[in-house]
Amino acid sequence: MSRSEKRHQSHLGRTYAAFIKHLSEVGKLDAGVVECAAVSVVNALLHRIQPEEAKDLEAQLPRKLLEFLPKEGPDKPARQYGRTRDDFLKVVAEDLRKDVSEVEPIVRAVFLGLREHISEGEAHDVESNLPPDLQDLWRRTQ
Repeated sequence: MSRSEKRHQSHLGRTYAAFIKHLSEVGKLDAGVVECAAVSVVNALLHRIQPEEAKDLEAQLPRKLLEFLPKEGPDKPARQYGRTRDDFLKVVAEDLRKDVSEVEPIVRAVFLGLREHISEGEAHDVESNLPPDLQDLWRRTQ
């Protein structure tokens, strides 16, 4: 690996670490939960918005976070994400192996960290792509 590639990889790692640290601080999430929560919530969110908007959101997220997102393929069937707030919370609860009653504060914490990480325009675009009950959850992070 060249020195330039090493610097680039180091930068990606620092950007991701800063993002995770920020999520942990604003959401008051335990270190053991924050990374898994970020991956789960971002993945579910990307599946709830229009594909073009998902690409726009991905462009503002740390690349290293995107590397952790599950990949769908011919050997792995597509997951059913549903459209409601309850469906969203169930998916996150399954991923984190928690009861669904425990995950709303975690989702709000990740949403807050995301909103502070992305541009105001992108936050508005994400909100406008969500169904009303998820828009409410997204707004409650303000």
